[in-house]
Amino acid sequence: MKTITLPDAVAMIPAGATLMIGGFMGVGTPEPLVDELVRQHKGDLTVIANDTAAPGIGIGKLVDAGLLRRVIVSHIGLNPETQRQMLAGSLQVDLVPQGTLAERIRAGGFGLGGILTATGVGTVVEEGKQKVAVDGRNYLLEPALRADFALVHAFIADYLGNLQYALTARNFNPVMAMAAETVVVQAENIVPVGVIAPDHVMTPAPVVDYLIAKG
Repeated sequence: MKTITLPDAVAMIPAGATLMIGGFMGVGTPEPLVDELVRQHKGDLTVIANDTAAPGIGIGKLVDAGLLRRVIVSHIGLNPETQRQMLAGSLQVDLVPQGTLAERIRAGGFGLGGILTATGVGTVVEEGKQKVAVDGRNYLLEPALRADFALVHAFIADYLGNLQYALTARNFNPVMAMAAETVVVQAENIVPVGVIAPDHVMTPAPVVDYLIAKG
């Protein structure tokens, strides 16, 4: 794990990259990283996240700035700008049931090719997807999801990169930290090794590549 400045961290991300961004309606989203993506105008991005938050909040800032080409999310219902861009054809939106989304990300982090889920069987969701029968029941084969970068928000990080999350900010951040080629963490607090008890480590240091240095 290396420490890095916020501008240098975002400078590593090329236009057209695929990003996983933690959070649920902005809770647990690394806002400084999102703001820097907007400042550096990183465009043509694919974002995998739970949602696109709302205008001016979290991932909604990327939507507002027109930096997204595609989003893979569980809902967009609270962001009218995402809906407008989708209907205008300028933003591709892949809607995935929340549990399926989380499991596809987890599968990507654990080296699995995908998951079998009964969610969507018998609906338009199954169109174009492979079906697998297990014990007489049909399941859809949903491929695993991985990303070039995971942008993660933690409550506490130690000097090695072990992470702990606070309350509901422990949503998509832990699974996304396992499912990307490069993991960049913005932590509210950076503490010496040993402050986080081993039993309380939620994301272990070996999966963290970069920690944003405190200004």
